[in-house]
Amino acid sequence: MRVRNIQGEDYVKIHSVLNDWWGGRDMAAMLPKLFFVHFQETSFIIEEDGETLGFLCGFFSQTHKEEAYVHFIGVNPKYRRRGIASTLYSYFFDVARANNCKVVKAITSPVNKKSIQFHREIGFQIEAGDDEIEGVSVHKNYDGNGGSRVLFLKNV
Repeated sequence: MRVRNIQGEDYVKIHSVLNDWWGGRDMAAMLPKLFFVHFQETSFIIEEDGETLGFLCGFFSQTHKEEAYVHFIGVNPKYRRRGIASTLYSYFFDVARANNCKVVKAITSPVNKKSIQFHREIGFQIEAGDDEIEGVSVHKNYDGNGGSRVLFLKNV
């Protein structure tokens, strides 16, 4: 298993499998190539024998200097529950701390119960929102078009 920083050429292979990894949900539109071009130092990919096991795209906030943000994390369904996402987050936490970030934030859709559970398991807390869906605090219209999101934060 090899962890490295994402490169621009990784975009095509990740983009081509993204919707399949999410069971057909249209996720590819949420991950433009700019993350693979402009945020390489804070984005990671795990590979083994030429296969992508998972990836994370994150960045440091330009507005809130002590915050880092994970925009997207994905794990190949064949390799879930094997520590891939935890490893990716570990690399991101390390680079965030090395750059004086104190907080890491992330979001997920309220329908993604596995993501909510995972983020809680690795120490993220849910940031109080302005609505609740199935007992989980959400921020209404966070992504526009009425899309509510669960916001996470973790002190690092």
